[in-house]
Amino acid sequence: MKGNKARIIFHLDMNSFYASVEMTYNQAFKGKPLAVAGNPEERRGIIITSNYEARAKGVKTTMPIWQARKLCPELIVVRPTFERYRFASREIFKILYSITPYVEPVSIDEGYMDVTDATEPKDTLQLAEKLQLKIKKELDLPCSIGIAPNKFLAKMASDMKKPMGITVLRKRDVPEKLWPLAVGEMYGVGKKTAEKLNTIEIETIGDLALADVYQLKQLLGINGERLKNRANGIDLRPVDPDAVNEFKSIGSSETLPMDTTDESEIRGLLSSLAENVEIRMKRKQAAGRSIQLTIRYHDRKTITRSKKLPNFIEKKEDILQVVFELFETHWNQEPIRLLGVTVQDIEEKQNIVQQLDLFTYKKDAEKEKLYSAIDKLTQKFGKSPFVEIKEDINQQPRTSFQKDFLDDFKK
Repeated sequence: MKGNKARIIFHLDMNSFYASVEMTYNQAFKGKPLAVAGNPEERRGIIITSNYEARAKGVKTTMPIWQARKLCPELIVVRPTFERYRFASREIFKILYSITPYVEPVSIDEGYMDVTDATEPKDTLQLAEKLQLKIKKELDLPCSIGIAPNKFLAKMASDMKKPMGITVLRKRDVPEKLWPLAVGEMYGVGKKTAEKLNTIEIETIGDLALADVYQLKQLLGINGERLKNRANGIDLRPVDPDAVNEFKSIGSSETLPMDTTDESEIRGLLSSLAENVEIRMKRKQAAGRSIQLTIRYHDRKTITRSKKLPNFIEKKEDILQVVFELFETHWNQEPIRLLGVTVQDIEEKQNIVQQLDLFTYKKDAEKEKLYSAIDKLTQKFGKSPFVEIKEDINQQPRTSFQKDFLDDFKK
């Protein structure tokens, strides 16, 4: 890219993505309140997302289905179909990539583009309009686009007008457009960080922009200075097409249909989550050497516990062994709402040199034969004949997407 040329960054954010994809597959849903939920048959299933018609009636993400139906009796509730969402995501990013090679996907339905060299500044708005209309025409999906000189401002801009919005946010606009907003509305400031900032009388983004940097670092560490810079419209991060490959963890989590202490149900779900992680690691040809278990209880209290391993692992059986060990040690017997399994310290297998000692090489060699046999049988019969998981647990949809699939559009 040209050296001193002012950057032009787009942040593209799909509007109520899962619901929008479902409406393209079933046109009868259009114009009606629609929600995607983890388990529509269960009263206590959770809303994953909803369209704007449902939102107008008060339906919100993470709301229990019974509550959503109370607000909107005519609400249509469907299960998520993640393969559709992944396909749609691939097609979206292909369109972005046709405009510029500087595309950085950050989730299944949003990404940054550096279009500095893709257009003249005077044509920037026209390029955004063309992109928005192309996605709508070819995929029948709505999106909002934020245009700014850096990633932070582009992200804030894309949130300002939905659906089908295009918003330009220049650095000179920051005092007028951003500073009056509550600090909790700033990208990068979560609920807990906002509460901490409130304790030192920082209520708005403007308060944060003008705050003492030393005091912020005392409160939030290095993140305090970073947030102050962002509040002043400063963000030097480049749009990095390779950032998607720098994954350090692969995980899967799921909210249970009902809070439970049923150990067989809990172990069945942990087994299913470990299998999902193994599949994704296999796609990435990766292995990891830390296992993390996440437990969220009925009162929303969440704990994460992890274990570092001497060797890299990739197989479900090995992951599950550590997960069960962590679960037995740290579960307090209270009802569980959500479980998560994550493999951390990930490396691509081609970069791992396994050091086998005299006592482990024979065992590893025997296991490889077993795994190879299981893989062949699985290919022949579909599901691993050696894995026994409750059918209803296994069919629960996955509600978390991580970066390990975001470069699919390049394949």
